[in-house]
Amino acid sequence: MMKNKLVVFLIAGALLLLTPLVAQYFGNAWVRIIDISLLYVLLALGLNIVVGYAGLLDLGYIAFYALGAYLFGLLASPHLPDHFAAIQAMFPAGLHSPWWLTVPIAAVVAAIAGVVLGAPTLKLRGDYLAIVTLGFGEIIRVFLNNLDAPVNITNGPKGISQIDSVNFFGLNLGKPLNLGFIELPPVTLYYYLFLAMVIVSVVICYRLERSRIGRAWMAIREDEIAAKAMGINTRNLKLLAFGMGATFGGVAGSMFGTFQGFISPESFSLQESIMVVAMVVLGGIGHIPGVIVGALLLAALPEVLRYVAGPLQAMTGGRLDAAILRQLLIALAMIAIMLARPRGLWPSPEHGKVAPTGNPAVAP
Repeated sequence: MMKNKLVVFLIAGALLLLTPLVAQYFGNAWVRIIDISLLYVLLALGLNIVVGYAGLLDLGYIAFYALGAYLFGLLASPHLPDHFAAIQAMFPAGLHSPWWLTVPIAAVVAAIAGVVLGAPTLKLRGDYLAIVTLGFGEIIRVFLNNLDAPVNITNGPKGISQIDSVNFFGLNLGKPLNLGFIELPPVTLYYYLFLAMVIVSVVICYRLERSRIGRAWMAIREDEIAAKAMGINTRNLKLLAFGMGATFGGVAGSMFGTFQGFISPESFSLQESIMVVAMVVLGGIGHIPGVIVGALLLAALPEVLRYVAGPLQAMTGGRLDAAILRQLLIALAMIAIMLARPRGLWPSPEHGKVAPTGNPAVAP
């Protein structure tokens, strides 16, 4: 059995390593789609802690993604020195903080923001919690969109550009790497970074799920009153869930900022937040493999459907807008999947299991 598992892991590892090399032969755009899909996997894994484990519906999760992206952008771009004379005097060449310092800062700030969001919502459940978190996400987006006056911090709707790429011991992921027999473009180099981060995140999530904290979260999800009666500190554990989930969002946002090289508030709309929730629900709430499948599917589906919407638009003589048609196709696909698989594409085997009604040892 162990040998079979080892063989499966080795085959899966080889396929994951070869995936971008095969995809780049069809164009870097396909590798870029895979990269963005891995970032959405990071986001979905973080939201799964809040929604899947603790049962707290969070519709403002994209706010932590935005905080991570903007923190990386502010600390690793010329924006702040260009608009603040004091910072310009301290860093005349521009503020270019290393990624190994910027990413942890983004994670910590996002975690603090998660706790700040969770603190006033401890007594809220269901729809009321969803509305409050939705408002939090919109508040962050509006702030980012308007913090360009009277002091220009976020550059408003213009966004922040010239964000530094990740640099590993002299290896700049923003520049092609020539190995002699093959040249790896930046999108391929970032793929391996994102893949490593996804693997680490999956390990963390599995450890959390099987820990005392994970079991306490699931107890709160199933029946908060019973969990509190059993001595579980529901207040602290809810705050921990918000903080842990936000940490994943902050890290994913910082990676998005360095990968794009440009960020603006329109990348962190309510639609993005709803899409991440849909990934968790579509894949299977609380089940890590299902969440990964749901994230990969919904992240790649809009890009793939571009190649379907274009011909359909041409067939109608251009009377249908391709973007609207693409959204319609995505919605129809999601409806069809949820009708066929109400519990998700890959639901947790324990979820919904009926408890035994009698003692099997004494059953006739």
